[in-house]
Amino acid sequence: MPNQKILYVTTEMFPYQEDSNMATMVSKMALRMHQEGNDVRVFMPRFGQISERKFQLHEVIRLSGMNIIINDLDQPLIIKVASLPGERLQVYFIDNEEYFKRKQYYVDEQGVPFDDNNERAIFFARGVIETIKKLNWVPDVIHLNGWMASFIPIYLKTFYKTDSYFNDSKMVLSVYNEPDEALSETTEQIMKFDNITSLKAFNKPSFQNFVIESMDLVDLVLKGDEFLQEDLDKAFEKTKTKKSEYLDADTIDKLY
Repeated sequence: MPNQKILYVTTEMFPYQEDSNMATMVSKMALRMHQEGNDVRVFMPRFGQISERKFQLHEVIRLSGMNIIINDLDQPLIIKVASLPGERLQVYFIDNEEYFKRKQYYVDEQGVPFDDNNERAIFFARGVIETIKKLNWVPDVIHLNGWMASFIPIYLKTFYKTDSYFNDSKMVLSVYNEPDEALSETTEQIMKFDNITSLKAFNKPSFQNFVIESMDLVDLVLKGDEFLQEDLDKAFEKTKTKKSEYLDADTIDKLY
């Protein structure tokens, strides 16, 4: 079914990251839908390991310059863009000096999770939402991949619930066996600043628990890996949201 507007939000994508099922799947899904004549955009964080020179990232001045308030602090939003090598498929990168310049993803060199992973996820989610609105491009499908992307349905159903911009967009959540890390206990306090309260994930904030939280807030939950880890699999079985077993990238169009 061509001529759909499809937004992929992800924390990983080949060739910017390699050696993960998520990175490969997102790249294949996005390319497949792009080549079938759909209007496809991809959003991901501009992690410090992604070489701007190698992948020819450049700042989009007309989209940059917004500030997003996180924990009562103004954080400047920088938007960079690149085309997937060899393809006319645009990938947008959410950037911010404080949150994404570091060379590690989520843990420091000693393997300790960054205290501000929660703020980074909130900034990323809100950055995607605000940038899409600024593009004046309403996606038919928002396909979420990776724990940071799971903050998007949480924000759309709470902080942005009176905003009708995404009313006709359907959300798909792919669930993957990602490494799980605890999030700071400040998560509830920070999100309370955005009038978000009473999430189950606040009892034990972690990457995985926010993915589980978002399962009940989307239109469809999809297994991103064929077999899920125990807690994810239990949550997948339990959710009342419409769900799908694992699909390969060649059959993903049936989902949309």
